[in-house]
Order: sequence, then structure tokens, then C-alpha cells
Amino acid sequence: MTVVGFVNNTNYRPISIMLAFKRISSSTIISALRYNRMQRCLSTQTDGEVRIAEVLKEKFPLASKLKVVDISGGCGAMYEIHVESSEFKGKRTVQQHQLVNQALKDEIQGMHGLRIFTDIPKQ
Repeated sequence: MTVVGFVNNTNYRPISIMLAFKRISSSTIISALRYNRMQRCLSTQTDGEVRIAEVLKEKFPLASKLKVVDISGGCGAMYEIHVESSEFKGKRTVQQHQLVNQALKDEIQGMHGLRIFTDIPKQ
């Protein structure tokens, strides 16, 4: 089995993988990846998702909906956040997003990116 890896971040060179002098079949690797993906789907939130959700719950106690998803594959580099709160009433979208950014200012320092979706509850 051959896997393509990065060398010096600019060149691509094939790298053969052998573990404990035993070749791993591609079907074994695919099965392991599927198992990991399934475990991620069945598992609860990541530590980062929980931490961000707690901060947002504290900052927006009237939020009727709150969803935090790590969209970086679990490494915590990028999150997607959905907040629906009556606290956003009368504020433009950019102001709503500024409130979320302000609430997460410490957490944002370690992130690569953040997608923010805000809304006001329908009455």
C-alpha cells in the first residue's frame, strides 16, 4: 500500500507504510477509518464543542437554540456555531456576530476559522 504524504510542504512523494514489519491491507485501513467515523457520529461532543457551548450559554442565557460543531475533523481548528436568541432582536447580523465573537474572544485565539449563524426566534 502506498500513501502520498507531504515533504517540506511543497513536494509530494509516495511513502510506503509498514507497521511492525507487517503490511496492512487497504481494506483494514478503510475499515478502521469507517469505524472511527462511526464512533465520531455516535459519540458526544468534543471537549472544544462543550467548552464553546458553555461559554455561549453563559453569555446568551435566553438562547432558544445553540449548536456548536467542530468542522475541522475533531482537532478544534474550526467551528460552526448556530445561536438563536431573543437577545439579538433589533440588532443587525453583523452586530449579532460581533456579540458572538466578543463572547468567544479567548477561544478564538486558538482557532483557524469560525462560521457564525445567528437568528432571532420566530414568534
